[in-house]
Amino acid sequence: MNPLLSRLKPYPFERLRALVGEAPAEINLSVGEPKHPTPRLVKDALASALDGLASYPLTAGTPELREAIATWLGRRYNIPPTDPATEVLPVNGSREALFSFAQATLDPGGKAKVVCPNPFYQIYEGAALLGGATPIYGTPEAWDGVRLVYACSPANPSGEVLDLGAWKRLFELSDRHGFVIASDECYSEIYFDAAPLGALEAARRLGRGHERLVVFSSLSKRSNAPGMRSGFVAGDAALLKAFRLYRTYHGSAMSIAVQKASIAAWNDEAHVRENRRLYAEKFDAVLPILKARRPEGGFYVWLRTPIDDAEFVRRLRHEYNVLVLPGSYLGREVNGRNPGSNHVRIALVAPLAQCVAAAERIAELLRKL
Repeated sequence: MNPLLSRLKPYPFERLRALVGEAPAEINLSVGEPKHPTPRLVKDALASALDGLASYPLTAGTPELREAIATWLGRRYNIPPTDPATEVLPVNGSREALFSFAQATLDPGGKAKVVCPNPFYQIYEGAALLGGATPIYGTPEAWDGVRLVYACSPANPSGEVLDLGAWKRLFELSDRHGFVIASDECYSEIYFDAAPLGALEAARRLGRGHERLVVFSSLSKRSNAPGMRSGFVAGDAALLKAFRLYRTYHGSAMSIAVQKASIAAWNDEAHVRENRRLYAEKFDAVLPILKARRPEGGFYVWLRTPIDDAEFVRRLRHEYNVLVLPGSYLGREVNGRNPGSNHVRIALVAPLAQCVAAAERIAELLRKL
């Protein structure tokens, strides 16, 4: 077997099962899996396209899907249309593309560095390790040797959004050191006030092109369709040309039926506004109970704990039958400190009544402590 597999760390949910056991909790807010209904227009489009199962799909996807994604990008970010033929590529959900992009980008010599946020989505780390690179958590002391930088905005787990100044600094570093930026924007459509700034939008506002920049998004959170595994990568045409070649061998073309349903989803905003309304309703109900701050985007409450976060989660599960995720499982220790420590991530994906009940039980445990 590939010896690099031995470098992979247990996934957060494996560690969580080891902490609290296998029995399901009454209220599970540990996994960021959307539970709102998939829109009827998406299901109808999928059902009406089942004849497409008889055909091999192309890696590049259909022109109609690429055009729908390019149009959505222009509409959402107020940018000139990206070229659907060269700057847009459908993918089977952002997760697999975020991973495989590193495999296509990194030099197999093993000396590259990959910068990840900290705390972070563990796919970034796994992609770096299996690409033979060294993951760097947070801002590196030196940028020499950095080949790839993962950005996530709105961030998982904190919900923070990169502003224009942050993008300007990152672009300047990319110009100076030549690294590629992979911007994970899968939570971009869940927000409460202003729509989060996207990487392509930031580049446009700063008078840049898409050089060394690609963005990833999906329908999982935006359209409550995680089971479709439908997303896209867009940006630098030269990078996407090479990534498309990689994917041709990787065998990751999207089903024609899923492509048809995806077109319907990208072309409609009404269901996305309703999705945001449902999340806003839950945050409005839960935040006063927890005395927590509202994130800029996403559906997580990033809550500080008065004791060790893993112990807090263990007690919450066994005393109150509520499951959340220890923040330290999402971070890595740097200079003796794990920035996820003494935090928990609460995914407000359950129905409103369950989210409120969970918040009340969490608040009761906090009062005990």
